[in-house]
Formats: sequence, C-alpha cells, structure tokens
Amino acid sequence: MKKIFTLKKIILLLCLHCGLVTFAQTNPLIVPVNVVLPKDTLVAKQLVKSLNGFLSQKESPNKENVFVLKEDLLETSILLDEMKGIEKSGKYKDNNFYKGYLTNVVQVDKTNFIIQLSYIGVNENTPILAASFEVLAKYMDDKFYFLSPLQRNTLSWQTKKIGNCTFHYKNTLNTKVATEYIKDVALFDKKLEAPQDNIVWYGCNDLPDVLQSIGVLYKLEYNGRSVSTFNANENKTTLLVNGTYNTSFNSFDPHDLWHERARNAIPRNTINKPVDEGCAYLYGGSWGISWQQILKTFKEKVASNPKTDWLALFDGKQLNFGESMEKHLMADYVVNALIVEKIEKEKGFSAVKELLGCGKYEKGNENYFKVLEKLTGINRANFNESVWALIKKSGK
Repeated sequence: MKKIFTLKKIILLLCLHCGLVTFAQTNPLIVPVNVVLPKDTLVAKQLVKSLNGFLSQKESPNKENVFVLKEDLLETSILLDEMKGIEKSGKYKDNNFYKGYLTNVVQVDKTNFIIQLSYIGVNENTPILAASFEVLAKYMDDKFYFLSPLQRNTLSWQTKKIGNCTFHYKNTLNTKVATEYIKDVALFDKKLEAPQDNIVWYGCNDLPDVLQSIGVLYKLEYNGRSVSTFNANENKTTLLVNGTYNTSFNSFDPHDLWHERARNAIPRNTINKPVDEGCAYLYGGSWGISWQQILKTFKEKVASNPKTDWLALFDGKQLNFGESMEKHLMADYVVNALIVEKIEKEKGFSAVKELLGCGKYEKGNENYFKVLEKLTGINRANFNESVWALIKKSGK
C-alpha cells in the first residue's frame, strides 16, 4: 500500500510540473502533455474547449447544459449530479481544493470518444483523489456533446417493457413482481394527482456496479458503501439505477416507492418529512412490515401507556418502538399516518397533499399546526385529546 501511495504522489507531482493546455475559462481542466489528444489539432482544441464548457455548466440545472443533447439528458443527469460540487472540500474549507485533470482520451471512431477525468487535491504534499469520471463524447457540427456511458455499458443486457416502465436486466426479470410494482406506481400517482410519466429501471448488482455503469470510476465519499439506488427525472421520465442486490427485480419496497413518487409530484423543499413518513407507513408499511402490523405493535408498545405525551413527540422527542435503530418505527410517524387517514377519509387526498406540502419540519412546528388546524380543527391545545381519539377509532 505504501508503494502505491508513493507512486500516486510521483504521478501528481509530474502532472503539476508538466506543460499544460489551458483555455480562457475559470478553473479549466488541467491537460498534462502525456495525454494523447486527437491528431487533428482543431478537433483537439474543440474537445478541450467543449469539455471545459460542459464542466463549467455542471452546477446549473442539468437540462440547461448546452453540451448535453436532449436525447442523452436522462442518463447524463445522474452523472452530472455526481459531479456537482466535486471541487469543494469541507474538511479543508476550500471550495476549489480539488483540481480537474484530463487523464485519458480514447477515440472510438471519427465522431465518438471516451473521456476520463479526475479531481485531485494536495494537502501537505500528499495527493488526495476525490473522484474519477468517465464520459462519452460525440463530435457534431464542430462541437462536442457529452453523455453518460450507461447505455454503452449495458448494451448486452435484456430489456422488457411493462406498462409505462422499461426494465433493463442482466439475465432474468421477475415479471410478477414487476407488474405489482407498476400497479403500485399507478396507485400512488393517482393519489398524488401526478401524470403517468415513464420509468426506466436498470438492475445493477450493488453500488460499485451502479457507479461503474453510470460513469463514476471512483468517488471518495462512497468508500466502503455497498448498496444504493440513484435516480433522475428528466423529459417526463424517471430513471432508476438500482444497486441493492436486486438484479432480477425480485422485490421492491412500497414504502420507498411512496417517497419516490411523492417527490416527483411535490417540490422536495416543501415536503414535511414526518407527514411523508406517515403516508409511507399507511400506504407501504416499513421494513417489510405491513401498516396493520405496525399499528398493532404501536398500540401494544406505545399507546398502552395512558401517560404518553403525543405533543412532545411532535416537538422533537421522538420515540422508536421498532426492533432496532436500523429497523426503526417512529411513534410520531404513526400518529401522522392516523391523521392522514382521517383527512383523506373526510376531505380526500387533495387535502392530504396540502398537509404533506406544508414545508419542512421546523422547531415549534408552526407551519404544520397551521395547516393541520385548518384541515381538521386539531391544534396544539387539543392535540393529545385528538390523537387518543384517533387511536381509539383506528383499526376498526
């Protein structure tokens, strides 16, 4: 390990002292002289210029990046999200700590290229690699456009369309579970009054597989992590790249699906998390536990104590009655589920959406209680009494 570390240091120092090709742009990519650029110098110059332009716009909304074609935006959006803020270091309190280096250019044919770049910082003469990315480049009309290699990396996969969802999988697809998933998507979208947008799903093995597929060769923040799912929403289509050991779509979590669909229908910065979790409990259970079982356990472990102060739970004193911290079940989320159930029954889901979108949790819960009282008459003064009444009626 020590020899490898020393080699990285030598390579970096050589890069820092070699001749560089730069262009008139803020923080342009550093291009070491050992990088083999296209033989045509005009094409080479245009490649680096376009690449710098692509990167200079990565902090803006992805759809506004003029170096990404509309037909490539969906998969490239995930890669761009991973590139955002990559120069910053919170540890070293420097927004430009990591510098971008062009590390490899491979010309596949006359108009298609594979580009690799890395972001490296130096602290006390020690190089620190933040990330390495791989992007594809298309040369069209004297300009380069860039895209994620996701489709190229999954060319050998199989594809099946069910309803509004296209599944990309390596070997087999559990069509029964996939069909149930599509039904739940339709159910949640109908509640949320959301349009039936298309879904594109890729079944990777794990997080390293996801990262390699989308064009992230390495990223420091993911060290040691094994599973995750990345998503993007562009052109009325949701892209999901799943890395949770579910390559054949043998399962899905309705709880997580609720969160995903809610965020497609309601602006993220307005969603109240406790209400959102209450909806997810009510419509999708949690950790594979049904809502009915969650409610039963809640009554046995929490509501059996007549001294329980429900208002305190909504003022930050959360209570976990799940089997562990990992598989937590929160009492205030259950209460929110009961409130959501009441509102939907009496006023329909459009009223639930109003509470769901009342704004992020804040100290004092003023935004929450303001909307709650408007919809139900429940306020801080009568909260405990009202919750006990909801619990008594629940499950009947």
